[in-house]
Amino acid sequence: MDFTTRRARYRAVLAGDKCVHPGSVFDPISARIAEDLGFEVGMFAGSIASGTVLGAPDLIVLTLTEFAQQIHRICRAGDLSLMVDADHGYGNALNVMRTVEELETAGVAALTIEDTVLPRTFGDGKTTLLPIEEGVGKMKAALAARRDPNMVVAGRSSSLQVTGVDDTIARAKAYEAAGVDAMFLAGATTKVEVEAVTAEINIPLLLGGTSGELADKEYLGSVGVRVALQGHLPFAAAIKATYDTLKALRDGVPPADLRPNLATSEQMDQFTRKADYAKWTSDFLS
Repeated sequence: MDFTTRRARYRAVLAGDKCVHPGSVFDPISARIAEDLGFEVGMFAGSIASGTVLGAPDLIVLTLTEFAQQIHRICRAGDLSLMVDADHGYGNALNVMRTVEELETAGVAALTIEDTVLPRTFGDGKTTLLPIEEGVGKMKAALAARRDPNMVVAGRSSSLQVTGVDDTIARAKAYEAAGVDAMFLAGATTKVEVEAVTAEINIPLLLGGTSGELADKEYLGSVGVRVALQGHLPFAAAIKATYDTLKALRDGVPPADLRPNLATSEQMDQFTRKADYAKWTSDFLS
């Protein structure tokens, strides 16, 4: 598994002049599908990890070990350049270092560390941000823990929704000065917001879910956005397909009637890499 090459491909996206949409993946099969369809980048979100591994909502109850294990399964299954949402780094700056060590070893091409106070603390449940100085400490810790310089470390902030544009610019500039390779903005909704931030920094921008006036990929590329998420529809689609199939079977629908809605045998063979296993069986077991 050549992780350095995957990371170099991700860096090529950041160095380019276009915006790409990553394929949202959640397990080895979904990652192979995204790779076979030609997605330049895969995305494994913390919320989707919580749903996939624990069947739990995005409340930071997933552990770093569980997250890293699922990333390892995804990365070993193919050659997709995978970016991941490492949330708050699972603790303070020292925990961030451990997070980077584990996720780099698991094979990620890029990871984001955010400056939100996580997990939720006792009280009213409002989203709270770390002081900028503490956020800078986390970014520096992440960079210090990195061993492969090709792996991308991006700062991430939800400050647009919490404290506004001015504070977002201050955070982005501080994290850039700390050395991060890119800045991920969660919650951007307008061109004005994006342009205000990109005018003040010299590193690429990554965006969370883009809709409305930010759905124009050509525009995003022109203002320095290099990766823009489209949500995490594949996992939601997988849940619905599983529910619909199980309910139909429970309701007495004959299995044969469900075949038009199922993966074909050719697709199953492709995404399980059956031909590779057939060759290995011939080479080594006969």
